[in-house]
Amino acid sequence: MTHPLENLDSAQTVQVLPRHLAGPGALDPRTAWAFPFDEGWLFAQTDNGTATAFSPCLRLQTTYDPQPDKPGKGTWTTTAHQAPFTPPDFTPPAWWITFDATTPVELLHDVHTELLDLYLEDRHSDQDRLFQEEMAPYEAYAPLLACGWSHDVKTDGTQTFLTPDELGGVRHQYANGADRPAWRAWGGFPSEPHWTARFSFGTPTTLVAALTASLISTEPLHRTVQDIPVLTRRALYVTTTTARQAPSNTLAAPPPPAPASGRTR
Repeated sequence: MTHPLENLDSAQTVQVLPRHLAGPGALDPRTAWAFPFDEGWLFAQTDNGTATAFSPCLRLQTTYDPQPDKPGKGTWTTTAHQAPFTPPDFTPPAWWITFDATTPVELLHDVHTELLDLYLEDRHSDQDRLFQEEMAPYEAYAPLLACGWSHDVKTDGTQTFLTPDELGGVRHQYANGADRPAWRAWGGFPSEPHWTARFSFGTPTTLVAALTASLISTEPLHRTVQDIPVLTRRALYVTTTTARQAPSNTLAAPPPPAPASGRTR
């Protein structure tokens, strides 16, 4: 049986689900980062496309490293520091998050939107929300189970949740894993995923919950056919097709305008 994507022009724009198989989308800090750059957040970008943003307090840093010499191997990184970070300070961060450049950009946007909310709450409370865990781990993975994801627990202190199509997952290292990420998520075949996200121990669970909520969102993602991973296309559901347009795969030039408000979840 012919899949709908096989009959479309490569530059055709479509709306697709599930999100974990949609492909990265437009690699643009304005889409991935929800930070108010007109309110004290700092932004810089080099000629090779590397972009960095700092919170006004200099305790949060986010970076996009496109690794132009390694196509498709770039990395989005977020680090949180107990004290203001000023290069060349090499003090290890209190926690970190990394996303492959091939991660659907809407997932990054939702995590960074939650990070901004956490930062703003931290500024207006007497608690250090960025470094004090308040959400139980089950709140991040319970929605996955409610959506039909499978659940497997290992004796090595890990539990794994797989999508119904088994082409995506979330792994939680809940014990004996200080040398490994506390959370890992991916899309595609487990042996060779399209993208991987990692959250270190100490990362607020609310940020993991933002990712899982975005993963199971039923709001389709806009993609051009040529930007959708080929090997897993038949697992995608095409909701609508839109006008043919040229793809946008490059990082936008700075300074970025104020980002659109609201989450995709």
